[in-house]
Amino acid sequence: MRTAPRVLVVGAGPSGLATAAELTARGVRASVLERGDVGAAWSARYDALRFNTSRRRSALPGAPFPRAFGQFPTRDQYVSYLQRYAAERGVVVETGVDVRTIRRDGGSWAVDTADGSRRADHVVVATGIYREPVVPSWPGTFDGELLHAARYRDPYPFVGRRVVVVGAGSTGLEIAHELARAGAAEVHLAVRTPPNILLREVGGLPGDLPVPLLLRLPVRLVDRLLFALQRATVGDLSPHGLPRPTQGAVSQLLARGAGTAIVDPEVLESIRSGAVRCVPSVVRLERDGVVLAGGDVVPADVVVAATGYRTGLERLVGALDVLDDRGMPCEGDGAEAAPGLRFVGFVFRPGLAGYVGRTARRVAQEIATADARTLTTAPS
Repeated sequence: MRTAPRVLVVGAGPSGLATAAELTARGVRASVLERGDVGAAWSARYDALRFNTSRRRSALPGAPFPRAFGQFPTRDQYVSYLQRYAAERGVVVETGVDVRTIRRDGGSWAVDTADGSRRADHVVVATGIYREPVVPSWPGTFDGELLHAARYRDPYPFVGRRVVVVGAGSTGLEIAHELARAGAAEVHLAVRTPPNILLREVGGLPGDLPVPLLLRLPVRLVDRLLFALQRATVGDLSPHGLPRPTQGAVSQLLARGAGTAIVDPEVLESIRSGAVRCVPSVVRLERDGVVLAGGDVVPADVVVAATGYRTGLERLVGALDVLDDRGMPCEGDGAEAAPGLRFVGFVFRPGLAGYVGRTARRVAQEIATADARTLTTAPS
């Protein structure tokens, strides 16, 4: 008698673990392949990282965050949450498995790893949209330390040093504030695209409370509402070198996959006080600093590039014609990109950590239904 087709899930973050858990709950055998440990993408981020969305909006289905985590879980709390989630649901995770490519092989899929090839009837890719750090290829030579924000952990190695942080998203703003507070000699924040800035909490309540309603409204209307909220809660930072955004929050998110910075009030105060000085974008490196748009030179010992990530999917599935020109899956929300191949978690939207859990539940049900149909029609 034929056993249920095996599913391989690539990536042990929230998308992959939730998909495997939902499949396991439906009696479908699934294994998760992860090059690091469970939650590795989170544990590798900076020490002070917290959720931008509240715990009620960010938990996976059937697994609420403990109240002890507070309103916005920390990095370490979330990693422990994912580990416990996988263990309690019997999710099979194979760590230390580096997936190289995914290819069609006859009627099934071959997942090639550093240690050989695995076969599966279904493959779910859940490696995330923030997999490979992107550092701009600035012209020039810098003799100081240049690192991506992915390698930044805490501010203490940079005390007494002149630091330029490039990129004004949530990460760039928080790192710049943390550096200034800890005692960096100078902190400049280089801004190319002015972000929409929203507060993590407004009036003691999570700023993401209205998100479910806002997602049902037209984009242009939501952009206007959030512009009004920014004016009321953040104010005008252009006198401090941070111009007003030229595009709405949701429009930026859909167009660029970024553009909204969620921060706490003290981050903005560091800009208003001059502890963090906002300057135009970096256009060139010099041996002892950076050249800004407009020609000004900022001396620097360290440049931290908070300049985003790419999916890195070209290496895995680049030959399958399932990616768009940004390297995102053409079907990134769980629908089949090819027969038996799905991508979960590759969408730009607020509250992604909680949303992927709901997507995983739908994907698992579709795979389980397809497997049941296959078993029913298979010759005895």
